[in-house]
Amino acid sequence: MSRRTVGPNPMDRGRFPIEPWALVETSYSLDDMGVAETLFAVGNGYLGMRGNPEEGRPAYAHGTFVNGFHETWPIRHAETAFGFARTGQTIVNAPDTKVLKIYVDDEPLTFGTADLEHYERRLDFRDGVLRRNLIWRTPSGKRVRIDSTRMVSMTQRHLAVMTLEVEVLTGDAPVVISSQILNRQDGMDEYRMPQHAATTADPRKTMMFAERVLQPRMSHATNDRLLLGYQCAHSGMTLAVAADHVLETQDEHEIVARSDADQAKLVFRVDATRGATTRLTKTVTYHTSRAVPARELADRCERTLDRAKRHGVQNYVEDQRAWYADFWAGADIEVGGDTTGHRAVQQAVRFNLFSLAQATGRIDGLGVPAKGVTGSGYEGHFFWDTEIYVIPFLSYTNPEVARNALHFRSLMLPAARERARELAGSGAMYPWRTINGEEASAYYAAGSAQVHIDADVAYALMKYVGATGDEGFLIREGIDILVETARMWADLGFWRSNGDPSFHIHGVTGPDEYTTVVNNNLFTNVMARFNLDQAAAAITRIRDAHPEEYVRIAARLRLDPAEVEEWQRCADGMTIPYDEGLGIHPQDDYFLDREVWDLSKTPDDLFPLLLHYHPLVIYRFQVLKQADVVLALFLQGERFTPEEKRADFEYYDPITTGDSTLSAVVQSVVAAEVGYHDAALDYFHQSLYVDLADLHGNTVDGLHIASCGGVWSALAYGFGGMRDYHGRLSFDPRLPVAWDSLRFRICWQGSRLLVELDEDRIRFTAIAGDDAVPVSVRGTEYVVTPGAPVEVVLSDQGERIDGLLGERPVVGGRRADGSTITAGVPEPIHPPEELEATGEIPIAAMDAPPLGTHISQS
Repeated sequence: MSRRTVGPNPMDRGRFPIEPWALVETSYSLDDMGVAETLFAVGNGYLGMRGNPEEGRPAYAHGTFVNGFHETWPIRHAETAFGFARTGQTIVNAPDTKVLKIYVDDEPLTFGTADLEHYERRLDFRDGVLRRNLIWRTPSGKRVRIDSTRMVSMTQRHLAVMTLEVEVLTGDAPVVISSQILNRQDGMDEYRMPQHAATTADPRKTMMFAERVLQPRMSHATNDRLLLGYQCAHSGMTLAVAADHVLETQDEHEIVARSDADQAKLVFRVDATRGATTRLTKTVTYHTSRAVPARELADRCERTLDRAKRHGVQNYVEDQRAWYADFWAGADIEVGGDTTGHRAVQQAVRFNLFSLAQATGRIDGLGVPAKGVTGSGYEGHFFWDTEIYVIPFLSYTNPEVARNALHFRSLMLPAARERARELAGSGAMYPWRTINGEEASAYYAAGSAQVHIDADVAYALMKYVGATGDEGFLIREGIDILVETARMWADLGFWRSNGDPSFHIHGVTGPDEYTTVVNNNLFTNVMARFNLDQAAAAITRIRDAHPEEYVRIAARLRLDPAEVEEWQRCADGMTIPYDEGLGIHPQDDYFLDREVWDLSKTPDDLFPLLLHYHPLVIYRFQVLKQADVVLALFLQGERFTPEEKRADFEYYDPITTGDSTLSAVVQSVVAAEVGYHDAALDYFHQSLYVDLADLHGNTVDGLHIASCGGVWSALAYGFGGMRDYHGRLSFDPRLPVAWDSLRFRICWQGSRLLVELDEDRIRFTAIAGDDAVPVSVRGTEYVVTPGAPVEVVLSDQGERIDGLLGERPVVGGRRADGSTITAGVPEPIHPPEELEATGEIPIAAMDAPPLGTHISQS
């Protein structure tokens, strides 16, 4: 049970008013500057810009990120071993083009100290444009209107457009606009102020480089165009960035152009007269490559800007609105109700869906970083998050983008095959975290040991194929993924027999990173079974339906029919831990042998546990960072009975900390299914406001994109009751008591359905496509055809169990050996400075070893 219980409206609505289609800020604050920079970021999946002020300061973390543009560095292990990850990868802060500094009477506009008569910042979900409007009273008493916009194009992947309008409302004044491209990556900003970096042992943050990253390759400036080019010192990746400018003013003005290795600028000096508007349009473009010289990328920049000049900025603004109109036609979800809480939830739902659009819209063959392109958290790495939380959303709302993300995993197969060889295995083993395809997890216990990522990729692939019917992609690329991952599982596991043979997988870590390197992790085994079963079935289907393609596949993959039979045997014989006495599925073979961590007696200031306890302390207890068994109940729900799901949920929920943002969404879905409707809504609110209310305290590092995808899952799968097992759509709704209705859309094999749910009925309408769509509602089959909606009367919304489960663990049960399960809480060892402050210095601390001596605290 997470300690982050929130209501439907936890935000400061005086400052962030409720609007259905926008995130709006009505006053500026330095207190949460970093969070606001993340929330007001704009991006398209390839290029992202944090919500830093145009004036450049103040800022928590300046950020412009290009998906996949990274530097590499050698991982230095204190004690190394064969097969440890060798090459770290970190996303690079690309040169900043957002800078549009403003001076009036030679006085700079600086937030935090400026006298602002009016301030509003608005991020519109319908066009992805960030707008800011303010009236500044200058130190000399003049009133100045300043309006700006910022847009990263969804239709032109490499393009962003910014505008700035300045009008002196009282008197005349010299106005200066300094438009810049600035390399912020290499240590300092233009005021020689260091960037924020990780100062604690928080694995979620990105560390700073000690050496220069971006090596200058070119720089020039003319009266309308700026350009900088770089190459990363170690990865060798190249980047070019350029900006065009159009100044519109009736006042006298001059332009000064300057450039050096790390900065290019155009300074517009305007003798502004009262009431006259000066407008600057800045069009920028970024191009990156793993191998192409910066000079060639500069040529691409020139072509992009020349094309933008021909077409005109307004053309791209209109294209942008059309793109988002199409996105919302397939992705919008509407929550019914007319209270403030309902309206707040509706806004937050759209913010999460909008964030998914900005993180994925133009990935075009790249992965989806954990933070999208809104921050440097997790070093810009790709994880399993994409496959489990994001691709299902994309498969049902924007299938083309889902295929792009899966194509990226296909491109990573060669590196995954090599990684499997390195770990003495067959097939392919995908890296736990990566940018370039190589494993970048330095801590194998909670990284490389999470081999379930292979099954997660296979799961996402089959989710996409089932939702779209895209057998062509399966035959061309997907089958290679299925075959190689199945080979990995068949080789990794082994057979044991005590009468009946059973297949076991040892030495792995499941999604719960508070329990590592175990035998027969339930989630891993359940997902591996799915992977093996789907690989065998897909090969058989292709062999029978596409014999010519099968011959080519068999030759390409050197496929032996005997190994396909072995995959099916492994799937059928997979060990699935179950404790008859307790009536639950243990998380692994020895999970129940541990003492239970009593979260109800753990102080709030010791969460997340990973920042306050050594891993070995955590590993000794039954305590979860995030849903593990419960996630298996969701993803492979047809394999468990309703009674098993409820028993498992009731056992694991009180010992799940929710220290991961990936947990609450899953707990919401399963809570809804088993009847804990209050808990389901509470977990949903926690997921909904992960970033908007900064519930985990690290939104400064970027949005939690997987949690955004999980919000869609909680709505469609949880409250909508949708399931899609074995390529069939079924529904068993669980509408929250507090909601009047729920409406969402799904794409299904070329058709689009509108699903409308209220307390008494569920209705299906085909709103696009010509084919009939079969659906099942609580076991009864229906067919939805164009022009003939189907409405089904509901007698209830499933069993409803009131209240939350609380944090008191289930104890007193008997293990298989007859011993009793007990609970406790480990005493944390406080840092010496905390002990000195309280005067509570334990005797052991008085005999502490000299500074610099390595000790293991537990």
